[in-house]
Amino acid sequence: MKQFITLLILLISLSTYAQDVAVLKYNGGGDWYANPTAIPNLVEFTNKTIKTTISKNPQSVTIGSEDLYNFPLIFMTGHGNVFFSDEEAINLKNYLISGGFLHISDNYGLDKFIRRELKKVFPKLDFKEIPSNHAIYNQTFKFPEGMPKIHEHDKKPAQGFGLFYEGRLVVFYDYETDLSDGWEDEIIHNNPKELREKALKMGVNIISYAFLN
Repeated sequence: MKQFITLLILLISLSTYAQDVAVLKYNGGGDWYANPTAIPNLVEFTNKTIKTTISKNPQSVTIGSEDLYNFPLIFMTGHGNVFFSDEEAINLKNYLISGGFLHISDNYGLDKFIRRELKKVFPKLDFKEIPSNHAIYNQTFKFPEGMPKIHEHDKKPAQGFGLFYEGRLVVFYDYETDLSDGWEDEIIHNNPKELREKALKMGVNIISYAFLN
């Protein structure tokens, strides 16, 4: 009964929060603060493109905080180690199964750590590659080949992975593409305009999917 009441409170919280995004602050030593211009640029593009009213100054939230439940979409990136305590893992799971959404952008070096830590959150779930006909690739913009390649690391194909809880996509993970690099100020990576626009359009799809599903 107590668990039911707790989940009910979380559901009410998730149904009443503003449509904003936040950056996830985690422990372990990884640079959770990487790509500081990415989210502001994506928000500006999203507000202009699909007329959302997302705050242009994203907040950062820690995994164990109740503030997590104030946001329908949490963004996570970095290059290094990630560590979730047991309490943080429980809090993140409750957030996700109550309607929240986590987007992880591998900024090279994150992969082995985030896969390990998400097993604390969902021990029985494994990442599944998301097919190109999935709704997340077919929102405002169409990506018939799935995840676009933005930044080169190991000459591997760009992939989009997901964790599905009771049929619902709760975690979206872009891998071998550095999608958020394409959201940053042009001067940082010198990506051509066409590539940055492709990255931003995929970002719009992620936000749109997270807000509507």
